[in-house]
Amino acid sequence: MKAMESCALASLLALSLAASADTVVVVHPSNGNALDQAAIARIFLGKAKSFPDGAQVVPINQKEGAPAREAFNTQYVQKNGNQLKAYWSQLVFTGKGTPPKEVDNDDEVKKLIAANPNMIGYVDAAKVDASVKVVGK
Repeated sequence: MKAMESCALASLLALSLAASADTVVVVHPSNGNALDQAAIARIFLGKAKSFPDGAQVVPINQKEGAPAREAFNTQYVQKNGNQLKAYWSQLVFTGKGTPPKEVDNDDEVKKLIAANPNMIGYVDAAKVDASVKVVGK
């Protein structure tokens, strides 16, 4: 009986962690662009250099291994860390692209985006405040 209780407890803990790790895509509050999942993926894969309104876009990634990055990669880009490393290695090697700038955490993403209307990034949904606007959930 103890093993079943432990298993149930572990399952509940995993579900609660997953629920608390919702990652959202954010931009500057003045940004009026509507972005779908495909548009966000194109930006973070270096395939789009501007927002739909023509303004330059600068994507911001969180550091490798950050929970928000793993969730973002899975949900929006639909690639794992190794696939993205290989993708960017090829583009950099051929001179066809530069990976997004990396920062350490949600707070750094918000700080950069609040200061620059051309930036786009992602943060844990619980970290959203008036300094950024959610464009992707």
